[in-house]
Amino acid sequence: MRLVQALADDPEMTGLVKAKQDTMKTKTILCATLAAGLLAGCASEKSEPQNKQARLEARAKIAKADAQQTALQQVPNGTVKEAEIEKEHGKLIWSFDITTPDSKDITEVNVDAVNGKLVSTDKETPEKESKEKDKDGDKD
Repeated sequence: MRLVQALADDPEMTGLVKAKQDTMKTKTILCATLAAGLLAGCASEKSEPQNKQARLEARAKIAKADAQQTALQQVPNGTVKEAEIEKEHGKLIWSFDITTPDSKDITEVNVDAVNGKLVSTDKETPEKESKEKDKDGDKD
């Protein structure tokens, strides 16, 4: 105990302890700042696809509901399973994956998001649709 008291009373040792404490505070602040930066980066990365969709939707002249109505006219008794706006072959399109009760196949219907006209209709098996999803997931 006397040694601790003697060290605490020594001005040179007090300076060393204070310097050590300042170094620890600096390291703690630096680590906290780096952790906050990493978390912010992760959060912005997750919102990137949503931002892309919002930017594309802002450029569309045809509303999603109107394009969906056009798409459903191509597939009688169809139900939209998935819809997205995307740029494909230089065209801004609404893409709809439509299922029907009598088939496991999925009909992909693309509608021009600028003029509302039908661009393409393509029937896909569930396997082909799954492969396409995997390929699209690699792009993001």
